[in-house]
Amino acid sequence: MTLLEMAGQLQLKTIHCTEEGVSVTGCYIGDLLSLVMSRAQEGQAWLTVQTNINIIAVAVLTGVSCVIVTEGMEIPEETAQKAAEQGVSLFHSEKPSYQLACELVALL
Repeated sequence: MTLLEMAGQLQLKTIHCTEEGVSVTGCYIGDLLSLVMSRAQEGQAWLTVQTNINIIAVAVLTGVSCVIVTEGMEIPEETAQKAAEQGVSLFHSEKPSYQLACELVALL
C-alpha cells in the first residue's frame, strides 16, 4: 500500500508527503525515541504522540516510510518544516495510536 492510499483510507491529514510511490509494510507504535531507533523497521509507518523536531531525525535514521502523529497532538511548525527539508512524510490523526494501528494492519 502506498502512502497516499494509506492516508486516504485512514483519513489522515497530510502535513508533508515526499513520494506517491512509497510503500507501507507495517507499523510501529512508540514514543520513546531511543526505543524507536532500535526497533522500528524500514518501510513501517511510525505512530507516535511525540511532536518534537527530533522525530524527523529518528525517521531518517530508521528509514520508516512515514511518521503519523496521533491523538490529535499539535505538530509544531518547525517539525513540519524539518520534515519537508529532510524528505520525511508526516501525517496527523485525531485517532488513538492503537486504533489507528489496528485499522492500518487491517488494510495491509
